Amino acid sequence: MQAEQESTDLRQTSLIERIGAATAVIAIGTGGVLGFLFDPAKSSLFPICPLYSITGFACPGCGLTRGAHALFHGDVIAALDFNLLLPIWSVIIGYVFLSLVLLAVRGRGLPMWPSYPKFLWGFMITLVAFGVLRNVPVWPLTILFP
Repeated sequence: MQAEQESTDLRQTSLIERIGAATAVIAIGTGGVLGFLFDPAKSSLFPICPLYSITGFACPGCGLTRGAHALFHGDVIAALDFNLLLPIWSVIIGYVFLSLVLLAVRGRGLPMWPSYPKFLWGFMITLVAFGVLRNVPVWPLTILFP
């Protein structure tokens, strides 16, 4: 009797994970469609970075929405001008998106290397360094400012 309940609990957990993954796929896809359709520079649909609006300093994520919009429309140079880390973010988001799709469809996603501690530490160090360097008011570092 208990073995049947554990089996049922495992199936429910798997079903809950699959529904959660499908919901995340829909949310990410909706965000992508909105990013494609609406220009963040002209639309009030997207929020303004709170750090930038309060302090005038650009965070490591500043320019990602405008960069994604430019990238969706084929303007790679403008996308990189908004945020030089956009290719790294694109790979991470694309990998997680694909993993979520596979989890929703077949019940098993890809290995989640973006959550490995070594990757997270390296990425966090990269983000902090990029966030500091893009706010230094000395050329050529001023190129990094969105």
